Amino acid sequence: MTRSIKLFVNSLLLVSALILNNSVIAASDLTLKKITDNVYAIVGELSNRSPVNLGNNSTFGVVVTDKGVVLIDAGATYKGAEKIHNVIKGITDKPIVTVINTGGQDHRWLGNGYFKKLGAKIIASNDAVEDQKARTQDQFFRLGTLVGDEGIKGTEAVYADTTFDTEYNFELGGVNFEITHAGQAHTPGDSFIWLPQQKVMFTGDIVYIERMLGIMDHSNSKSWVAVYEAMAAHNPEHIIPGHGNPTTLETADKDTYGYLTSLRDSVAEFIDDDGDISEISKVDQSAYKYLLNYDSLSGRNAQKVYTEMEFE
Repeated sequence: MTRSIKLFVNSLLLVSALILNNSVIAASDLTLKKITDNVYAIVGELSNRSPVNLGNNSTFGVVVTDKGVVLIDAGATYKGAEKIHNVIKGITDKPIVTVINTGGQDHRWLGNGYFKKLGAKIIASNDAVEDQKARTQDQFFRLGTLVGDEGIKGTEAVYADTTFDTEYNFELGGVNFEITHAGQAHTPGDSFIWLPQQKVMFTGDIVYIERMLGIMDHSNSKSWVAVYEAMAAHNPEHIIPGHGNPTTLETADKDTYGYLTSLRDSVAEFIDDDGDISEISKVDQSAYKYLLNYDSLSGRNAQKVYTEMEFE
């Protein structure tokens, strides 16, 4: 075989390998985005949980260190966790040694069982684990409805083996990790993870980008504002949110902090004017109509904040 033919064959093999690798990543319905050296975001769909995304409608974080991979959030199902792992295999063959659950939502922790079988240590705040345990049955029921019985097959409730109250710091392979649970936000146990050397912040559900955040029964909007401020005080250069693409603090301020404070101010004014919850739709949130799920969440968010503020 001549040298030119060999080069042509090698080129075909390389192209085939790249197509195969990209197809694996595309098939996972997860998009890998590099943030800095050895730090990545895996961005899931902004839409609802489905049989296709297996509940992984959120954003995850990956940090590759000399001593293994740290994964931020485990996915919503065993099969969803496997999809996340397949994306990680596209960037490194190092083992996943640590998984951090940033909160109590299903896509933050129900994939723990998959990574536990690989030998990973699971870390979460005590409040997150308490919330997970309180809502396990409801989350399995909802996932079964949204992703189907086949989608949740193999999924088990596996809780963190390392827990903390407000702070947990560790070093792995030359990378420092600072985990802070500053209070209740979208869920009671939400935490953010700060990488001081890289100026990267993983926020979990403390920050939503591109889609409207949800203020649920397990949320607290007043505390959420304070938690956000504690996160923002680190002045991160890169933010990997709980939902949406990697972003800047400026955009996070707009889509999350700005929305929370604006809504609370508007509802407070509505209450001061003797507004009744039956007329809560009069609270103007149109400045945030650009966010996905505005129509389905804005009214419910206003009702929840109204109920909160009645007792503040």
